[in-house]
Amino acid sequence: MATGLSSTVADAILDAYCRSVAWTEPAEFWVKLHVGDPGSAGIANAASETTRKQITFSAASGGIITNSAQVQWLNYPVGTDTISYVSFWDASSGGTFIGSDGLATNRTPASGDTVTLAAGDLDLSLPIAA
Repeated sequence: MATGLSSTVADAILDAYCRSVAWTEPAEFWVKLHVGDPGSAGIANAASETTRKQITFSAASGGIITNSAQVQWLNYPVGTDTISYVSFWDASSGGTFIGSDGLATNRTPASGDTVTLAAGDLDLSLPIAA
C-alpha cells in the first residue's frame, strides 16, 4: 500500500464534493507508531508502543497538510523496534483509520527512550493538478 488517505476517507470526501453526500470530518486526529507499512486498514505492523497521541495540523498548502507541533512518546517500552511508519485515526482507541505516512527518518529507540516526531514530520496529501 502506498501511504496516504484511507479509501474510506477518500471516498467520503469525493462523495461530499461530487454528490452532495453529507460527511462529518474527524473532530480529532490521533497518530500511532508502526514498524512497517500499516496496510489498508491501518493495523498491520504496529510498534511495541501502541498508545495513540493526539496531533494538530497547520493549514494545508499545495494539497499537503502537516503536523503543526511535535508529538512524543515517553519511556519507550523496548529497544528492538525500528519505527518507519505512522497511522492516523479519529479516536484515541478504536475509531476510523484515516490514513498513513512513511517517516523520512526511521527511529530506533532504546528501552526507556523518548520518541519524538517534530512538527512537519507527518503529512497527509491529495493529488492536485499542476
